[in-house]
Order: sequence, then structure tokens, then C-alpha cells
Amino acid sequence: MATKYPTVNQIKRHDFGGLPAHWVSDWLLQVLQKPASFLITDGDYQLSTSEQSDFDAGISQMQAGTPLAYLIGKQAFWSLEFEVNEHTLIPRPDTEVLVEQVLNWIKINHQDLPHNSDTQPKQLLDLGTGSGCIALSLAHELDNIYPKQWQVTAIDYSKLALEVAQRNAQRNQVSNIDFTQSDWFSAIKPDCKFDVIVSNPPYIVENDKHLTKLKAEPLSALVATDNGLADIRQIAEQARQYLAIGGLLAVEHGFDQGEAVREIFTTNAYDQVHTVQDYGGNDRVTLGVYRG
Repeated sequence: MATKYPTVNQIKRHDFGGLPAHWVSDWLLQVLQKPASFLITDGDYQLSTSEQSDFDAGISQMQAGTPLAYLIGKQAFWSLEFEVNEHTLIPRPDTEVLVEQVLNWIKINHQDLPHNSDTQPKQLLDLGTGSGCIALSLAHELDNIYPKQWQVTAIDYSKLALEVAQRNAQRNQVSNIDFTQSDWFSAIKPDCKFDVIVSNPPYIVENDKHLTKLKAEPLSALVATDNGLADIRQIAEQARQYLAIGGLLAVEHGFDQGEAVREIFTTNAYDQVHTVQDYGGNDRVTLGVYRG
């Protein structure tokens, strides 16, 4: 007697041990190689033996802690799609707030930035680029808004992460970007000046209970000492040497770190310091202008 495999509708109604419903549906679509509309129009479709096998294997991996993005090898962010793997963090919607705020600031201050000539492109630095989601999203948007007027430098300590970022640049056809392996500013020439420096650095406290949910992602990109503030403090202090006067520093941080990060910025001679909340109403991005 032939085995009867479940239909799409039966899978949609099933509880897979607390996995997010959208992970299950997205994985199902990946296995079936169908668009999202298939879940609505073909609910009675019954999986084949090979489809059921592939689907079950992926569900088991996710239940064991592998995020959906690592399973399918990609994640949408801003207006682009990025390759991700175990060497990079998975881009998250809240990080889009950082991209949005930097773009808004640039639009307002574009004409007043130090690198403001027809021959010298304006400079943006992304520290700890990972998959390249922040740097490439900004480079892509800036080249559309201000063609050939912006050059982005993306650095990361991990060579393997940089290789992913470089592939993502090719995937998204972003050319106004360079990649450099560096431990924060260590490989940046002392005389380099940037109009904007951005970063989503490690900021999670070492004993944070939420780390158990992030065990598949690289801890070095997540955890920082000094109550999660060590890397933010180092960036704020060292960025003063590399920011042009009037340049912007913008960093992502934890939901409960806004006040502490604002104090770090103010102590290090940044002006117009303010924190912006994410889509959940939590402090997420702090920005400041370096006045020298």
C-alpha cells in the first residue's frame, strides 16, 4: 500500500515543535520550488516521496537549531537578497533602521559633507560587515541617488565572512565598494577620512539568556565584554581619528543600551547625539556627528 503524504494545507495546520510558522511555509516553498501564492491556490497538493523527505530533513535541522536562512542559504534585507552562512550573522529587519537613518542623514547633509567635489567621491566605512548587508544596501542606494559620488569600504576581521560579502556584491551587481580584512580600524591608513562610519558590532552580554536562540550564529559577531559595550566604546573612540569633521557615526546596539551609548558618544566629542527606536519600539540605533 502506497504511503500517503500530507497535503500543503495539512502541513500549514501542523505544529512543528514551536518552529515559526513562516519558517515552515518558506521551507515548504523552497522544497517545492513554488511561489508564495501556491500555498493559497494549491492547498490540496500532496507532497511526493522525495519532497516529503527533503521537507522532513529541513524541519529536523531547524528543530536542532539551524535557522531557516542558513538552511536555504539566503536572506532578504532592505531591497536586496544576501547569501548567508555560518560565518555571518543573519540580517534582521531591525538593522534596516540603521540603513534608513544613515540614508536620511546623508540626504539632509549631502551638500555639506567634506568630500564634496566632482573628482573626490564621498567615503563611507562599514565596520564588521559580515554578509555585507549594511554596506551593500547603502552602496546600492547611494549609487542610485548620487551616481558615482560615493565609495564604500567594508571591513571584517573574518576572511570567510568577507568572502561571503564579496559574493553578495557580485550577486547584487554593486561595484562602488571595496573589502578589507581588518580588526576594526587596524588596517585603515591613518590619513583616511570618512564622511560616514557605520557599524552593527557585537553588543550582547556574555551571559544573556537569548544567546541560546542564536547558537548557530558566530558568537564573535554577537558577544562583547563590558556589559556588551566594549566594541561600541572602542569604535566611538577610534572613529574620531578617521571621521572628517562634521561626519556621522551610527551604530546599532541592544534595546537597553541607548542611554549608555549616548553617554559614550557625548564623552567622545560627538554632537547631535540621539537614539532611534526599531520597529518594535526599542532603542536600536544611536547616531552622532563628530565635531572635533
